[in-house]
Order: sequence, then structure tokens, then C-alpha cells
Amino acid sequence: MKRTNFFEIHKQLGGKIVSFAGFEMPIQYPRGIIHEHNIVRNGVGVFDVSHMGEFEVRGNDALAFIQKLTTNDCSKLAPGKAQYSAMCYGNGGIVDDLLVYHCGDYYMLVVNGANEEKDFAWALENSKSFGDIELTDVSDDINLLAIQGPRSLDTLQKLTDVTLADIPYYNFAFGSFAGVDAIISRTGYTGELGAEIYFRSGGDTATAVWNAIFDAGAEFGIEPIGLGARDTLRLEKGYCLYGNEIDASTHPLEAGLGWIVKLAKGDFNGKVAIEAAKSAGLTRKLTGFVMKTEKLIPRHGYKIIINGKEAGTVTSGNISPILNTGIGLGYVPVNCAAPGIQIEIAARGTTFPAETAKFPFV
Repeated sequence: MKRTNFFEIHKQLGGKIVSFAGFEMPIQYPRGIIHEHNIVRNGVGVFDVSHMGEFEVRGNDALAFIQKLTTNDCSKLAPGKAQYSAMCYGNGGIVDDLLVYHCGDYYMLVVNGANEEKDFAWALENSKSFGDIELTDVSDDINLLAIQGPRSLDTLQKLTDVTLADIPYYNFAFGSFAGVDAIISRTGYTGELGAEIYFRSGGDTATAVWNAIFDAGAEFGIEPIGLGARDTLRLEKGYCLYGNEIDASTHPLEAGLGWIVKLAKGDFNGKVAIEAAKSAGLTRKLTGFVMKTEKLIPRHGYKIIINGKEAGTVTSGNISPILNTGIGLGYVPVNCAAPGIQIEIAARGTTFPAETAKFPFV
């Protein structure tokens, strides 16, 4: 198991350590997931997400390579801009979702930590079709902290001369942050105001950066946040999670990710299959739902029942700390995906009432 440069800090803070994406990571701290969730929604919290994977792409063919590799149109990126995208197999199944950063003379791809090795192998295989490409996995070199919540930029502005208010959402800047060279990115996985800080350093410097952030955020009640609250936060916003909503058996259109598929941009992996699926019409679609009873917390893998018949499967579910009720995501027949349809969730040998709903839930 790998450890990030913040592992000892997590232990000292009482973090409950679990195995995640090949790392020992904190799923929560002593005050619990609901408390941490509310800290991010109302104040500011810090996530160690250094388990994420980062690949750098250089060379004259870098743009053409990323255009072939990903579904979105990377040619629309200018230096300092980031883009949400996906990589697909030839059959349209999703290899992973990712961020693409235009860093000026190179690009950076940020992938899910659990998929790092698989994704790099896939990217490397695809790079063989291009002459001038240098593809480097720099995941082990980079620390990544996500600072999220309404008071996040107030906290971070104390630590950099970069004017954070001037960086739009899904844009970034290179600059000094807490004394280290960093990429300061206006991105996140919570739906709240926030930034993600990428920087290279060893453990002592990483600890100093962590401490500087917490000193800066002390007046706002800053706290560390574990992976458990990261999951409930993204669920309230309806964000897809690889391995739950998206995987090799799903294609972007049925997952509601058609907005990151640019069929007009030219050839890319999975384009023909996705076009065929679009032409034929979707048979299933990702929908949200809200429980109509307090007796069940919906969980991944539970069956969705419509008109007495099994119609789909819950991909993600939990209690929404903000709504104080069970919410979830799942695939259902496309004609049952609209909001307001009465469904049931099967568990414990019986069924529990729910209703389809639009997301974001919050």
C-alpha cells in the first residue's frame, strides 16, 4: 500500500485509515462524515487527494494525441484552462473520466487514482500511433490538496500573490503558494467554491504547506475532510464516480455525459460506437431518486423496481446530510428516467418507496 506525504498528519488527527486506490487514506476523522460534509457546505475543508494520477504529455503531436484519446474537444483549450473529459474504448465503454490541463508547452491529464496504471497503459498504447509524443506518469511526484467550501478562496488568498478571484471556474494559474511552486486550479468534486493545489515536494515541505493552509483557515473553522464526505458531497451534486456510475460497460450518453462528447471534432476512440448508440436511441439512462421513507438508506447494488418488475440497479446511494433523506443514482429504462416517477428500491427481502428526481439534489 502506498502512502501520501500527508499520511502521518491523518494519523495524528485521528483519521480512520482505509485502503483506497492502492493507498492508505482517511475515510473520516473523529467528528464524523456528516460533520465534515457540513463543514464543506458551510465553511472550508481540506481533502488530501494525492492518490490521483497525473500524466504529462509533450511533443508536437500532443494535441492530436489527446484529441484521439478523449471525447471532448481539446482544441478549444487555451493555456490556463482545464477541461472535463473521458477516455473510451472502441465500443464506447468508458476507460475513465479525467481532467485535461493546457499548461502552455505541455498538457497534464488527471485521472482517477484507482485507474492510474490501467489509464497510463491505455494512453501509452494509443501514443504509438503518433510520432512526436512524450508521455510521462508523474503521479508519484505530485501532492494534491483540494480546499473546498464558501470560505476556501478567503483561506487560500492569504498564501499566494495570484489573485484567485480572477481565475474563473475550470481555469488555473501557475504561481507561488505557501512558498512552493504550484498549479492553483479552480476545480473540485464537491460543487462548492474551491481550488485544487498541485505541487511537487517531499514530506517536510508538504507538511509545511498543509500547516500553512490550516493556519490561514483557522478563523473560518477549517477542518480536514475524509473520503467519506467527499463521496456524499459529490452524490448530492449528482457527479459520476468511476466504478459506480461509469465504467467499461457504460457509454457517456447514457451516463448523462453527452456534453463532454464532441462528435463533430473528428475521429476519437469510441466515436463510431457512440454515434451508433445515439442513432439507435438510448435504452437506459442515469437518473436520480429520493427515498420516500426513512427506513432505508439506498446502497450501491440494490435493485430498482418499477411497476413490480426489476428495472435497474442503484449505482450510488446514501443519506444526504443537507436534505436529511436518502438519495441515489441508478440506471433505469430511458422512458422511466424523468423526474416524478414512483419507483421502489429492493433490500432486506422487501421494497421501499422512492421517486425519480433531477440532480443536482442540492
